[in-house]
Amino acid sequence: MKLGMIGLGRMGGNMAERLRRHGHEVVGFDPHSDKADVSSLEDLVAALEPPRVVWVMVPSGEPTESTVTALGGLLAEDDLVIEGGNSNYGDSIRRATDLADKGIGFIDAGTSGGIWGLDNGYCLMVGGSDEHVAVARPIFDALAPEGGFAHVGPEGAGHFTKMVHNGIEYGLMQSYAEGYAILDRSDLGIDVEAALSAWRHGSVVRSWLLDLLVAALEQTPDLQGISGIAADSGEGRWTVAEAVRLGVATPVISAALFARFVSQDEEGTPMKVVAALRHQFGGHAIEKAP
Repeated sequence: MKLGMIGLGRMGGNMAERLRRHGHEVVGFDPHSDKADVSSLEDLVAALEPPRVVWVMVPSGEPTESTVTALGGLLAEDDLVIEGGNSNYGDSIRRATDLADKGIGFIDAGTSGGIWGLDNGYCLMVGGSDEHVAVARPIFDALAPEGGFAHVGPEGAGHFTKMVHNGIEYGLMQSYAEGYAILDRSDLGIDVEAALSAWRHGSVVRSWLLDLLVAALEQTPDLQGISGIAADSGEGRWTVAEAVRLGVATPVISAALFARFVSQDEEGTPMKVVAALRHQFGGHAIEKAP
């Protein structure tokens, strides 16, 4: 089938290529890419035959908001917008309602696979009506590996599921990071890279993330030159906020999120307070900053 792809970055560009490899015709638009087939949203819409299908793969927040709003003014009744970024599920529900008022369909497609998705496929967690999902199913079948597609519920459910997926990802990465740190600090002279590599075969903790950690250590032994700062892109915060709202205990995901906050605090203010208090009540020594 023929569709438009808005956003041709690391994810969108590879997704467009994978779709083409599976026989679909993709019209790409990205003002920041020389791989674009058209130079504007208006040209993209004009290049598609009704009923049109347009996949939006741009950063969450304002880029997605402005793109979906613009499409709402350009598309026609029975057209379909698929939004595959890491948007807040509440925004997706609102966008679906706004587009529905114009007769335009909306699917929120939580998408995981990163830069490896071109060859390995993408895990797709899709929210939308049965009717709209059926229209887009050939696209999903091309992008996802066998078993990697799920229609998880109505509009908003796709991005809610992806939010929880990324929250779990926070916890998994933090566990591997802490395990690495303990092994590395041991006074037994442990070959950490060898240990982690062995875990990849037969161990109950083997995973693709562990494969990637071993690959990272091969490329940068002892993590030389890598800063100890880890950004958080929002989904971890949303997952913890939803856990609080729903009354679900999530100590692992919450701790992993807070660990990222600590890594981003260049001043280390909370620990300065702790050090000062320990000095006050126990006379513990304070290490002076260089």
